[in-house]
Parts: sequence; C-alpha cells; structure tokens
Amino acid sequence: MTDTMKAILLVKFGGFDAFEMREVAVPVVGPRQIRVRVHATAINPLDYQIRRGDYTDHVPLPAIIGHDISGVVEERGAAVTEFDVGDEVYYTPRIFGGPGSYAEQHVADVELVGRKPSTISHLEAASLTLVGGTVWEALVTRAQLAVSETILIHGGAGGVGSVAIQLAKAMGARVITTARRSNHEFVRSLGADEVIDHSADDYVSAVADLTHGHGVNVVFDTIGGDTLTRSARVLADAGRLVSIVDIAQPQNLIEAWGKNAAYHFVFTRQNRGKLDALTNLVERGLIKPVIGAVLPLARIGDAHELLENGGSRGLRGKVAIDVVGQTVELPVPR
Repeated sequence: MTDTMKAILLVKFGGFDAFEMREVAVPVVGPRQIRVRVHATAINPLDYQIRRGDYTDHVPLPAIIGHDISGVVEERGAAVTEFDVGDEVYYTPRIFGGPGSYAEQHVADVELVGRKPSTISHLEAASLTLVGGTVWEALVTRAQLAVSETILIHGGAGGVGSVAIQLAKAMGARVITTARRSNHEFVRSLGADEVIDHSADDYVSAVADLTHGHGVNVVFDTIGGDTLTRSARVLADAGRLVSIVDIAQPQNLIEAWGKNAAYHFVFTRQNRGKLDALTNLVERGLIKPVIGAVLPLARIGDAHELLENGGSRGLRGKVAIDVVGQTVELPVPR
C-alpha cells in the first residue's frame, strides 16, 4: 500500500474556499478496524455547518470532514472476521470522532460498517449512509411509525425527505409531504400520497383539510425554525414529532403539551444494524437513493455551495462526490 493519500482538508472556518487538497498519511489500521478505498462520498447539511463554524469546539483544524462512505476493503485488522479484502462496504465515519470521508482512503471501526447493497452503485450507497441511518432512527426507533398511521414529512424533495417518504411507505403509512410545486410529481413518484405546496399554501390548514381535522400521528421535521414551532398544530392527540434540526431559539410548546405530544430530537448514532436494515429495503426495491448532482473530490467547495443553496435551484436528493473518477458528472442545477 502507499503510505500517503490525497485528502481534502478544511483549513479554516468560513466560505466555500475553506478547503485544500493535500497529501496526508494513511491512518494505521487497528485490530478491530478496516481500511477502505473510498469510491464515493456525499455532502450533508452537517458538513457545511461544520465548514462555516457551527461546531468549532468539536473540530480541530486542519480537519478531514465528511460523513458518507462507500468503497472497497483493502486491509483488515488482526481481529476482524466480518469482512474480507475486496468486500464492498458503506458506512458513516464516527461523527466528531476522527477523520471523515473527504479522502481517497479511510480507516473505520468495524462495528460501524455494513455491506453495500448489491443493487446500487457506490455513489448511490454513499448518498444513503448518514441520511438513511438518521431516517431509520427517526421513524422506526423514535416515532415508532405504525401501519396505517399518517405522517407529515417536511421537505420531501431533499436528501433526507426523499428517503423518509420511501421508508414511511415501506412501513405502511399514509404520507403527506411539503414540496415546491415543481417537485410534486417527483415526491409522488417516491410514494407520497398527498403533497402541500409550502411556498403557496399554509401547511397547518392544508393538513387539517387532508385529515378532516384529526391531524397527523407523526411529524418529521427536516427544516426547523418556524416550521418546527408550528408543527404542534398539525399533530393528532398523542402525536409524535421528530426533528433533525437543532433549536436556535427557545420554543413555546404549549400546544404540544395540550395534545400529550412526544418530541424527539435526533443526532444519529451510526451502527451496522441500521445499515443492514436499509440494505434489506434497498435490495427489495423499497428504497432507491436519489442523487441530484455528482462532482469530483477536487470540487468539494462547489458541492457545498450547491447543497447549501440548492433549494432555490430545485435540487432534488443528495449531492454525491465521485472520489475515484470513474463516472460522468451529473449536470448541476442552475
């Protein structure tokens, strides 16, 4: 093996020019670790939040960040029996626990790693790890969404929302989602039963109409802010709300209290169990990752800009990064 690799380092907190490509040492593989040749990674909101300085206390600079990996095992530690050299794997690196995915190689604790679904590409698999684990944690573990219940998913066309729609349908729920008018056909193709144009309609009154005043059993919030504040108004009695967005301002939850609602806030913890469950659903054709654009590793800054501002351009799904340079770039929404 070569002792060095190319990696994108975050060298300062700030704008899209905060990254540099450098040659760095390949980490040593411990007894219960594997070294993976990274074929693809993807961009998440957590990535640009780290870049702009939201988590300075957790990320000493310079840092390799990134939270999605799909690749091939090149070396395994002495105590690893779960994987062989040559196996295709996918996973999320330990968040705030070491180097991330913006690199040619990565060393991971074996308990974080799952076998890549055989029916999808590395780019698709990399677009699923953090998002898929987060959605599984939100809908299955926390909300415990049940067959025939109704869920409202805020932001159905995004990287998280597009997976959430598919998982909720696989669980037998009725899915209502919000999306701009141009994305209505797209989110319906993912399985949404009803779509609300959040740019033109008030979702609180729209949900009341769609549920005949009963409200929804579960709200999945990917947006935060005022959307989170007002979501209590659409919950049925004993409803559950799960948010993946931190609370920047104090919330008055008096309306949630009056409905005996349960609130869950998810900063996902990754493990192989979630990935294995997702792999099963992917290989059964129940979940298909959605990729809106593909860029090379050298254009990480452009990828951040695209995800951060992509909503206004109609970006659908994830921004994926081709690390090995074997694919044709997808056109970037303008």
